[in-house]
Amino acid sequence: MFLEQSRWGRANGWQPHEPGRLHDKAQLVLVFGATPILKDRLHYDYLRKIYPNAHLLGCSTAGEICGTEVTDDSLVVTAIQFEHTRVHGARIKINEVKDSHEAGMRLAKSINKEGLVHVFVLSDGLGVNGSELVKGLTSQLPPEVTVTGGLSGDGDRFSETLVLWDEKPEKDVVAIIGLYGTRLKVGYGSLGGWDSFGPERLVTKSRANVLYELDGKSALELYKRYLGDHAKGLPATGLLFPLSLRSDESGTPVVRTILSVNEKEQSMTFAGDVPEGSYVRLMKANFDRLIDGASGAAKTSFQALNTSSPDLAILISCVGRKMVLKQRIEEEVEGVRDIMGEGTVLTGFYSYGEISPFTPNAKCELHNQTMTITAFME
Repeated sequence: MFLEQSRWGRANGWQPHEPGRLHDKAQLVLVFGATPILKDRLHYDYLRKIYPNAHLLGCSTAGEICGTEVTDDSLVVTAIQFEHTRVHGARIKINEVKDSHEAGMRLAKSINKEGLVHVFVLSDGLGVNGSELVKGLTSQLPPEVTVTGGLSGDGDRFSETLVLWDEKPEKDVVAIIGLYGTRLKVGYGSLGGWDSFGPERLVTKSRANVLYELDGKSALELYKRYLGDHAKGLPATGLLFPLSLRSDESGTPVVRTILSVNEKEQSMTFAGDVPEGSYVRLMKANFDRLIDGASGAAKTSFQALNTSSPDLAILISCVGRKMVLKQRIEEEVEGVRDIMGEGTVLTGFYSYGEISPFTPNAKCELHNQTMTITAFME
């Protein structure tokens, strides 16, 4: 696997050099950038020209990861030349299907399964139920095929998210790539680091990813009471206080974070399902545990490869972690570097949701507020 990576910023242009050295040898180019930058057609046309034979896959973000640096309002481009791996993909518009589950099913059905090793997915971050998207995808894939990815972001604006797959970036799009070949090894892991507090409450009224009542009372009113002055900044401030959700006694809790609130209906919309009959607790940040969680995800993905350092690691971390860690945000990426080693190219973005199994052999799920890592080597 051969890789080259460059980052574009308004002040300094391309750093450390202009992309394009792999030129027609690149098969896949990962593109992560701020929404306004991705909407500028000049960038897409430029990348299409300098990588004429490559598939372009990417999305808008709430922050871009390039090596151990985290930036805003930039464009991170990582070009990949595989030696033994084939790439095929597909995209779908949300308005072409009835719901997120069908979107996942249709995408999974559209790619060849023979020799398929891994599926990587990037989705619209606002109009998709990530839990149902994952269920749809995995229902149509062989059980040995792993799935990772994330929901695109838009800073703390929650206004418009974009996804690109071989066409100019658009909103309301979900895209997947299938990676094929016996030489490709994939490792993955997802960990959080938040602390639960307050009583556990029963979800008494919800519909898919829309929550109405906890313990028979307005969920939004209850949530605002916990947030205090932070409630004025919803939905963005909701990223600082996610919910831990468990469906049964033995299941591993997953984290859910708010995408929007509806004052009229007194409801909250989350990135994934909040089923009736499940239990939730409020969560708050623990700085050291957040950073340890990133290192733990790196260890899990690294150990799954059972070999030397991976060639490439895609890091997808939640925008809520970025809002909490602030000036310390690069510490979680540096923790990943310490595990992976200097030889691994790190790319990725801050998201509105992360898609991965917690650990190898676990089922794939949508997570919020985690650091999710997918590591590749040939």
